[in-house]
Amino acid sequence: MMQYQRLTLAASLLSIFLVGCDSSSDPIAEVNGKPISQERFDAYLKLKRVPVQNTEWVARELDEYLEREGLAGQIEEQNLLPIEQVEAEVAEFRKQMLISRYFEEFLRERVTDEAVRNFYATNPEQFQAKKVHVAHILLRTHQAMSEAERQALLTKAQEVYSRANAQEDFALLAKEYSEDQLSAQQAGDLGWLQEGAIDPTFSNKVFAMKAGELSEPVVTPFGFHVIKVIEGPQVIKQPFESVSGDIRYRLRQEAKQAELERLRQAAKIEKSDSAAKVTAQSEDDRAQG
Repeated sequence: MMQYQRLTLAASLLSIFLVGCDSSSDPIAEVNGKPISQERFDAYLKLKRVPVQNTEWVARELDEYLEREGLAGQIEEQNLLPIEQVEAEVAEFRKQMLISRYFEEFLRERVTDEAVRNFYATNPEQFQAKKVHVAHILLRTHQAMSEAERQALLTKAQEVYSRANAQEDFALLAKEYSEDQLSAQQAGDLGWLQEGAIDPTFSNKVFAMKAGELSEPVVTPFGFHVIKVIEGPQVIKQPFESVSGDIRYRLRQEAKQAELERLRQAAKIEKSDSAAKVTAQSEDDRAQG
C-alpha cells in the first residue's frame, strides 16, 4: 500500500509537470527541509534518458531520486565523513564532467560529416601514393656467411633469374627456391608496395621497372632478390571510406587542441603570493633534482 501511495504521489507530481504548471515557483518535493525543483528533476531524467511519456518509469525514478536525496542529506548530518574532502571530490568530478561534456558537444558541431569530406576533397595528396605490384624470389643471406658462401648464393640467384628469363613459370620457381615462405606460396607475390616504404635499393629498382619486366638479382640486407613487376608503378588513391575515420580523428584532435588553447588563454587565473611561492619552490626543486 505504501509503495502504491508513493507511486501515486510521483505520478501526480509528473502530471503537474506535463500540464505545464510553473514548476519554478512550486517545488515537486521537499527533502530534509530542502525543496526539489522540477527543473532539477527534469535534468536528472534527461541524464538518465528516461522518456517523460512513460509515467510509471518516471514515477519509479522520482521515488528513487528522492530516497537517495534523503539518504545523502542524512549522511551529511552524521559528520562521519570529512566534508571538505567530499566537496573537493564532487568539485573535481563536476569540472571533469563539464570539460568532457563541453568537448562532446563542441566537436560534434565542429567536426561534421561535411567537414570530413571537405578535408578529403581538398587534400588529395595526403590520400594517394605511388605503388607497384611485384613478386620476388628471395635467397637469404646472413652475417655469418663467408664471402665464398655469398658468391655461391649469388650464382644460384643468377641461375634462377636465367630460368625465369627463359620463360619458366615464375610461380613454380618461387615455390621451389624462395626463402620468403609467405610469398612463395602466393607465386612470389608481394602485393602492392608503396614507394619509400620498403628497402631503398629494392624500391628504387622496382619503381624503375615496367609491367612484366624481370630483374637480375638485387642485393638488400635480406639477401638476393629476383624481382618480377606484375603491374607497373601507378598512383593509387585511397577510397574515402577507408580513411574517413582517420580524418575525423585528426580533425577532432586539432579542433580540441585549438579550443583548449583558446579556453586556457581566456581563463583568468591569478595566484596569491603564497601560491606563487609554492610554484617557485617546485621549479627550484626540479632544477636541483
